[in-house]
Amino acid sequence: MQTFDPLSVAHCQGQEFAPSYWAATQSLPTANPAPEASEHFDVAIIGGGFSGLLSAYYLATNYQQKVCVLEANQVGFGASARNAGFALPGSGRLGYPDYAKRWGMAVSRGIYDEFQGGVNRVRSLIAEHNINCDAQPSGYLKVAHNAQAYANLQAAAQFISTNFGTDDSRLLHRDELEAEFMLNQHAHGAIRYENGFGLHPLKLLMGYREMVIQAGVTLFEHSLVSTVKHGLRHQLSVNDQTIRADKLLYTGNAYNNKHSHPLIDNRYLPILSSIFVTRPLNEQELVQSGLQTHQVVMDTRRLKYYYRLLPDNRLLFGGRGAVFAKDQNKAKYLNHLKTALSACFPCLSGINHDYYWHGYIAAALDDMPHVFFEDNVGYILGYCGSGVSFSSQAAYRLAQLAMDDKVPELPLYQRPLPRIPFPQLRRFGQLGYYHLAQVQDKFS
Repeated sequence: MQTFDPLSVAHCQGQEFAPSYWAATQSLPTANPAPEASEHFDVAIIGGGFSGLLSAYYLATNYQQKVCVLEANQVGFGASARNAGFALPGSGRLGYPDYAKRWGMAVSRGIYDEFQGGVNRVRSLIAEHNINCDAQPSGYLKVAHNAQAYANLQAAAQFISTNFGTDDSRLLHRDELEAEFMLNQHAHGAIRYENGFGLHPLKLLMGYREMVIQAGVTLFEHSLVSTVKHGLRHQLSVNDQTIRADKLLYTGNAYNNKHSHPLIDNRYLPILSSIFVTRPLNEQELVQSGLQTHQVVMDTRRLKYYYRLLPDNRLLFGGRGAVFAKDQNKAKYLNHLKTALSACFPCLSGINHDYYWHGYIAAALDDMPHVFFEDNVGYILGYCGSGVSFSSQAAYRLAQLAMDDKVPELPLYQRPLPRIPFPQLRRFGQLGYYHLAQVQDKFS
């Protein structure tokens, strides 16, 4: 079977599930059946991850819509169960000063509130539906990889405090970071944000799955949408059956089919991330590494590393993977991550890993997520690695857009994905950027 790459392979059905720590510690339920007869729905949703399930949930509960979710594999196959489980108020690849420069301070503040709202919404869903997803203590540490990055963190915190009138951050000098959190040899200090936490993403996804079923949503699994005829009523061919829907939503993010719809085709870049999970750290390793926290951690590099202690004291460590899908299992990419880990924590050099896997995220040309609806077709795309939390807010907004309800006047919800120029060269552009970023990360 050809290794899946959304840019070259027609669809992901039949691909193996990721051999992740999450899949090893959470069993999957029996899959729901595929359609056995033609049916009509108010809304059909393609993609059964966080975005698709929550869009369906809000459409069914807030607007009493008859909704189906079509998942090509089984819920848990895609990015929603391959990520690191970081629920963060991420802002895409842009900072809030960038948003302010483009659209003004009011828009920047609005975007800040939406991303914070995503984390808060996930917390609320977990509490309201009693989802046991191993939620860890609150706190998100952004670690400066050099002195300039530390100065940038300080400026970013000051910008938010001055212009948004909020202060949920604490600047940590290197000695404070070492005394309270970790002995990271590459850290020049950090900033700690209160609103962020780690969780078990597959357990969260299974909680969402149960929510939508209880809400009356029809969930079809192993249901590949092979063709779509768009019109006043969309016609979807699924396993030799026809699903008709008045409205259609694409929520597969980086796992969308190669040719989905002109609204999203050639408008995003799927990027591989790779993650490994070590054996449980012993007491001596915890002391030598200074790891005193289970809070989530990310550094300030352009090609970021991210990590956290899991509840069983295994260390999860991730970063960018191969550019080309065919290379993803080459030893050099795992070795690259382990070299980065040992540079931060020399006492963990050569540590064995028990799990190693890959998954795609999606980035947009303008470095921010988009939630868009037009002519009875909508989508969510471009989380850029922040989908665990923002998917909840994005799904809520997509449901509002689909029902012609009012949403905040922000570019996140008003602007379609920009087209990528020369899309056939995307991978080579990505390769060039990686080489440039590696150089920049060493000197700035």
